[in-house]
Amino acid sequence: MFEDRNYKRTFYSAPQSVRSFIAAFLEPSLIVFCYLAVLHWFGEPVMRSTYTLCMLVFALTFPGRNRFTDHPVSAVTDIIGSWLMLLLILGMFAYATSSFHYFERDVLVWWAVLTPIAQILSVEIGRHVLRWRARQPWIRRTAIIVGGGPLGAKVARALELGPTKGVEFLGFFDDRQDDRLHGDTSGRILGTLPQLSDYVRTHGVREVYITLPLGSQPRIVQLLEQVQGTTASLFFVPDVFGISIIQGRLQDMNGVPVVGILETPFTGVNEVVKRISDVILASIILLLISPILAMLAIGVKMSSPGPVIFKQRRNGLDGDEIIVYKFRSMRAMDNGTVVKQATKGDPRITPFGAFIRRTSLDELPQFINVLQGRMSIVGPRPHAVAHNEEYRQIIKAYMVRHKVKPGITGWAQVNGLRGETDTIDKMKARVEYDLEYLRNWSLGLDLQIIVRTVRLMLFDRHAY
Repeated sequence: MFEDRNYKRTFYSAPQSVRSFIAAFLEPSLIVFCYLAVLHWFGEPVMRSTYTLCMLVFALTFPGRNRFTDHPVSAVTDIIGSWLMLLLILGMFAYATSSFHYFERDVLVWWAVLTPIAQILSVEIGRHVLRWRARQPWIRRTAIIVGGGPLGAKVARALELGPTKGVEFLGFFDDRQDDRLHGDTSGRILGTLPQLSDYVRTHGVREVYITLPLGSQPRIVQLLEQVQGTTASLFFVPDVFGISIIQGRLQDMNGVPVVGILETPFTGVNEVVKRISDVILASIILLLISPILAMLAIGVKMSSPGPVIFKQRRNGLDGDEIIVYKFRSMRAMDNGTVVKQATKGDPRITPFGAFIRRTSLDELPQFINVLQGRMSIVGPRPHAVAHNEEYRQIIKAYMVRHKVKPGITGWAQVNGLRGETDTIDKMKARVEYDLEYLRNWSLGLDLQIIVRTVRLMLFDRHAY
């Protein structure tokens, strides 16, 4: 769905610490460097406004995304979309603070044009460097897999789809007969488990991946004793593919290795970046749309009797109940234990309410929720409490979407899943998009979703 399976979002041929450092600092550093280079080319001095702009750019783009192993078309689209959104944010900030006069127009124009070109070139150069490095003999590593079941087949495909990893997959070792093996592994069996140690030594195997089920613990212990007499690196792959893994990672808990399976992506630096970007964007947007909010409030008040703001009970971060604000679009307001979703032609919706729902203008008061810390600008859309109680029992991993704050817009909404979810399949699809967002979050992805949301607000005629 979201990720092209032929490309992996990881620097395979560099240590984890180096990969993290490069991914975090390359994009913001390159954007700042381009601005300083253009400034120098035009002979403009570095002033206090220059430092302010550079720090703001760095805060909005850090940590940067790793696009070196993305599909080339996806990388270019993501770079251009994220850059246009960043320019929009900077433009709104400059307008709100009346600071345009501090910057030369020609410098800004050339910076706007050259920066995405420099980013695209850097990604292309990085991709070629990684592929070249992976082909070098001193990088190439041979690997085998112990266990010819479905999990072993998954690991084999992961190894073979990593064009920059520099790993040559040789085959499988398993004691079972071919008719008991996974279809993708039969015919690629190199031997049985007792033959593994000799094979590793004679063929100079560098990596051994153990995919045996946990029930085979005695066999695993015996296998470890054999392979520890070689120089091969050992990796144990737990069979967790039946679980919806969110931000899975290995952690150290006072010397005890702990594998995280369901985690929020917003911890540490990511949490700070997400909150700062939410506060900055929400503040600027509320300042700019305040006249629109006033006009919408008048329109709601004149459309039908009742309050202007509808306060909804929703489940927020970690499932805690929160109050979410919307402009009222209906004559009746369901917010109890049974909530009927709005449908096309719903008689409860006023004519003015139909307009603000179609354009998503009814969601604008939720920027106040963002400043309160109850919501984010981008995240899984909050559902009614009654709907959560219903769907959590019939949709696998439904409540995992509550590992982050709900959003005004989200990855599901920009992929066609706005409005009513009148079937279980539609709700499952929305949840799957929400989980994809949690797995792949980055600030660049947030900016891309915001850009696509604005486009939908202007041109989508299917919402109601």
